[in-house]
Amino acid sequence: MTSGQQGSQQRRGWARYLPILVWGRAYDRGAAGNDLTAALIVTIMLIPQSLAYAMLAGLPPEAGLYASIVPILLYSVFGTSRSLAVGPVAVVSLMTAAAIGEVTRTIDVGYATAALTLAGLSGGILLAMGVLRLGFVANFLSHPVISGFITASGILIAVSQFKHILGVEAEGHTLVALLASLWTHLDAVNSLTLAIGLAATAFLFWVRTGLRPVLIRAGLRPGAADFLAKAGPVLAVVATTLTVWQFDLDASGVKIVGAVPQSLPPLTWPDLSLDLIAALFVPAVLISIIGFVESISVAQTLATRKRQRIDPDQELIGLGAANIGASLTGGFPVTGGFSRSVVNFDAGAETPAAGAFTAAGLGIAALYLTPLIYFLPKATLAATIIVAVLSLVDFRTLRHSWTYSKRDFGAVAATMVLTLAFGVEIGVTSGVVLSILLFLYDTSRPHVAEVGQVAGSEHFRNVLRHAVKTDPQVLTLRIDQSLYFANARFLEDYIYDRVIEDKDLKHVVLMCSAVNEIDLSALETLELINIRLKEIGIDLSLSEVKGPVMDRLKQSAFLDRLTGEVFLSQFEAFKALSGMDLDVDPEGNVGATDRSMEGSTA
Repeated sequence: MTSGQQGSQQRRGWARYLPILVWGRAYDRGAAGNDLTAALIVTIMLIPQSLAYAMLAGLPPEAGLYASIVPILLYSVFGTSRSLAVGPVAVVSLMTAAAIGEVTRTIDVGYATAALTLAGLSGGILLAMGVLRLGFVANFLSHPVISGFITASGILIAVSQFKHILGVEAEGHTLVALLASLWTHLDAVNSLTLAIGLAATAFLFWVRTGLRPVLIRAGLRPGAADFLAKAGPVLAVVATTLTVWQFDLDASGVKIVGAVPQSLPPLTWPDLSLDLIAALFVPAVLISIIGFVESISVAQTLATRKRQRIDPDQELIGLGAANIGASLTGGFPVTGGFSRSVVNFDAGAETPAAGAFTAAGLGIAALYLTPLIYFLPKATLAATIIVAVLSLVDFRTLRHSWTYSKRDFGAVAATMVLTLAFGVEIGVTSGVVLSILLFLYDTSRPHVAEVGQVAGSEHFRNVLRHAVKTDPQVLTLRIDQSLYFANARFLEDYIYDRVIEDKDLKHVVLMCSAVNEIDLSALETLELINIRLKEIGIDLSLSEVKGPVMDRLKQSAFLDRLTGEVFLSQFEAFKALSGMDLDVDPEGNVGATDRSMEGSTA
């Protein structure tokens, strides 16, 4: 191998972990222009969002800006999505508040320090999963269950912000606790704060759909109208901030953001004490999983629209690096956000460099614009959160799961109820556990169909669904799933129950066309089935065994002890074991020449 070839292979190896080496080589002026435009729009959108999500996480407003700068830069280097915008998101911010609030009540640690540690721990978990190529874990989470959790979380987030809209003190991490706390403080509602909060909420809801048509009718071009519509939250921030400043409303009880440090993200270090790490480990795992699922879903959806590819394992590394960056620069846990990623995509972002430009814009805002938000009312930030998270609330999942699968409906409903009643940590834990239990339940009871020959063909179908030919001496069972430790016993019981009363039966054929793997437990079960059937005078045969499965079987003694045979096709097995002469005419039709057999129809 030449030195040039070695260098090329080395570059490809580095590109596996540094996607920037792939898209960066083809970066040109046109892509830079599109990325800058997208970055400008996303930056305008992110400024109020970042401040709001920091407040949701229980942290100072500047933490939201800090969590949106270095993490985006790191993701642009390590991430594979060209449109994903990484930063604070509503669900993860709520989970952060719940986790840190619980930990700081039992451990003597600062709230911000606990947030840094949680981000670092989450980043380490994501990074380790990426290096170990564990991106497939997202496949074990039921989408309806996760949708139910996110819907319930959206409700909790919206209700938790009512205290800022009303201008009262309230606390709690469950729906009942929040509503009860709000009820007890209703007599302390600040009317000015309520007016600002309701006006901002109404305006932001209207902006989402109503502002663009108005601007177009006023003569603006569609591009400019889109830009201003996306800047709606900034308009609300400017208007309410000026109102509070002009009329000195903070003196009348309207709570404001106050002084925000005018600086770039500081260098910080998480607390690595074992007690704190142990207390935050489970929340960090849950935040990592939920954040990854949300992020990869958005990234894959947007990538598909441009025929691009997302590497889940590298996404874990990108998100892990982003969270570690957040922990070292005064932030808190982050992930890919749906709304800002869609805006980034729609605005024309072509590469992750758009994220780097966004980070630069937020850095400028942190340095020079923070004094302008001194009089920003917290009610406006609460309105921003409420409008953003209510788009997450989707009760259609309940209706769809009810009509399609009552079992899935039960899982979704249970996740929502547990999240609302006991908080996000219990809710997300139950969602993950339910997803795994549903998977195990489904695979532990594989579909097994008794099949027969479709007249005039070599096809075999379920005797309960088709008019097929069967032989009383031959029982063919099609196994529609791989065999492993959790479902091998089910197959064993199914076969015994079927053959025990059938005195004419001489052969059992397992049709393995859908079996992709047989683990050691299932192999031992097949050996036991072979012995038991032999004791009652029945031979066991296999048909349509896939090559990789056959390779594994050949490494054992099972095939040597098999009382029957292994047939290439089910047609060959049926022809050999039933004693029929089956002819294939020139047109490919198959006919029975020995005897006819009656089929059954469902």
